[in-house]
Amino acid sequence: MSFRFSANTGFLFKDHPFMDRIRAAKAAGFDALEFHDEARGEDPVALGDLLAETGLPVCGMNVRMEGKPGCAAIPGQSDQFRRDIDEAVAIAGRIDAGAIHVLAGMAEGAEARSTYIRNLAVALEATDRTILIEPLCRAAMPGYFLRTVEQAAEIIAEISNPRLKIMFDCFHVGMEHGAGAVADLFRKHASVIGHVQIASVPDRVEPLSGDLQYPNLLPAFQAAGYQGAFGCEYNPAGDDDDAGLSRLRQSLV
Repeated sequence: MSFRFSANTGFLFKDHPFMDRIRAAKAAGFDALEFHDEARGEDPVALGDLLAETGLPVCGMNVRMEGKPGCAAIPGQSDQFRRDIDEAVAIAGRIDAGAIHVLAGMAEGAEARSTYIRNLAVALEATDRTILIEPLCRAAMPGYFLRTVEQAAEIIAEISNPRLKIMFDCFHVGMEHGAGAVADLFRKHASVIGHVQIASVPDRVEPLSGDLQYPNLLPAFQAAGYQGAFGCEYNPAGDDDDAGLSRLRQSLV
């Protein structure tokens, strides 16, 4: 069984400038890339040329962050969200990113939920690409609107658009629901999961130890129908030049 891995440039090779992170991911042997919002500050022609040179596809990217977790669920910020999604759609078009991750922001309550649903509809109308929503655990992001996989699935069912999917981050899911629930939650919601990210629980380092057993989980995800790359969104604890990718591949043999 083979696995493809995407380098998350928001977490990996952070001692390099953004463009050099892409080169480092290629040199390390990653199969794809995924961005936070780093592409916003780059020359689009130079970035496009570099992506063509490396041949690495971009699985997805986030809307504007600037140190904050988005604003899609925050009442009164829909105008800002519209600017954010329009900017993200333009960038995604230039780099052919497969998906755009819409971050909800810090909010709660019924008004936040209705705001989020309206803004997700705006995002889906603005592009024909996949829109991702990601539950973030309380331990890592207290106060974030979207917290559980079930909450995300309910919102997706209500909007009922096949391009709206869950970003299933195993770290956040494991921390919020418990490590033992990760595989079952994935199988239950596999039809609406658009991308998977991996890291150890609870330390969020290379997925080589901890409470999640990735040699069992990754084949189970593929058996449930997942065919995408596995996003490496972890803080490398070692000094491997390849951000631990070779050890990760060896652990899955």
